[in-house]
Amino acid sequence: MATAAQAAAAAFLSFLSSPSTHHTAPSSSVSFLATPVLPASLRAAATAGPRLASRHRGRRVSAVVAQLPTTRPEVAGGEKKIRWSSRAVRSFAMAELEARKMRYPTTGTEGLLMGILVEGTSGAAKLLRANGITLLKVREEAANVLGKSEMFYFSPMHPPLTEAAQRALDWAVNEKLKSGDDGEVTANHLLLGIWSDKESAGHKILASLGFNEEKASLLAKTADEEAAMSSR
Repeated sequence: MATAAQAAAAAFLSFLSSPSTHHTAPSSSVSFLATPVLPASLRAAATAGPRLASRHRGRRVSAVVAQLPTTRPEVAGGEKKIRWSSRAVRSFAMAELEARKMRYPTTGTEGLLMGILVEGTSGAAKLLRANGITLLKVREEAANVLGKSEMFYFSPMHPPLTEAAQRALDWAVNEKLKSGDDGEVTANHLLLGIWSDKESAGHKILASLGFNEEKASLLAKTADEEAAMSSR
């Protein structure tokens, strides 16, 4: 006489062998990755980002001397030589990484701000931390301002810059060119570029965490000091 355990096992095997209960592969028209659900602010950035990257792709190749993307034709063409400090370049690389960690489709001013804090050794990063602006707080505020990305969305390897982030980079270059001084464009210039755009996510995050014009003026006075300390 079959035991209860044997009867249960037989019933389970019968269930698995039944053709009506076989699991079928999901339809190719359904894909979490193909149709990510993003907040409206991130959807707008996702559609605008690739267009911006395409628009400046050719310029980026010729802007190797500048190390970071620029829309200034005289810099992209090599007529004017601009050097970014090693701290600024590392901050930019960390910005892309932070955008990927947040599962954002683009690298925005919020990403640049996080990149400065992750790099951590620039005068800009030290000023932010001295005023209680930490990486964790910026991440939280970024989620409040832009929303959280869908958990099944995966960012590209190099999330393209938003227009606001590109403006921040260009602002930093412009300020260095206007000064007429030799030296490098630093992370301090980059932070001031983020702050200069009042409509950007980075500016809104900074303002919500207590950064103001007084602190920006203090940073502007020491914007070139990082170049002297920069490791070449």
